[in-house]
Amino acid sequence: MSTPRNSANPGDFANVVLMPGDPLRAKLIADTYFHDVKLVTSVRNVYGYTGYTKNGKKISVMASGMGMPSIGIYSYELYSRYNVDAIIRVGTCGAYQENINLFDIIVGNVASTDSNWIHQYGLNGHFSAGADFDLTMAAVNAARKKNIPVHVGNVLSSDVFY
Repeated sequence: MSTPRNSANPGDFANVVLMPGDPLRAKLIADTYFHDVKLVTSVRNVYGYTGYTKNGKKISVMASGMGMPSIGIYSYELYSRYNVDAIIRVGTCGAYQENINLFDIIVGNVASTDSNWIHQYGLNGHFSAGADFDLTMAAVNAARKKNIPVHVGNVLSSDVFY
């Protein structure tokens, strides 16, 4: 079941995987928010962990690396080889809107791209399917409950942002 980029065994990943870009952020999330944590892959220092939430739900976190080609490879393998049901991208991002500040929460309900990486699939356009509405609202409501500024809308992932 392992691949050149992932040494996990079948069943090592939970149905839901959080995906920050940074491998050390994946470790921080696992160490801070999970208990009974197990390192399930560390190929190329891209760490993947599985553990349990405080409510006893099995959950995983795995780094995606930088850029769309990297997350494309890792997410494809998680879905196709490890039977993951949902990947939730977590981490940092940038914004062009002046009303969005550092540490605000951005919930992207659709993520489009202008990356050339997607051309290899011969898709007509660069728009993704929308996020699950209930999951989107749960994220928004959790932020609001804690009085954290939250912004919801379409996002653009671009290779040339910086």
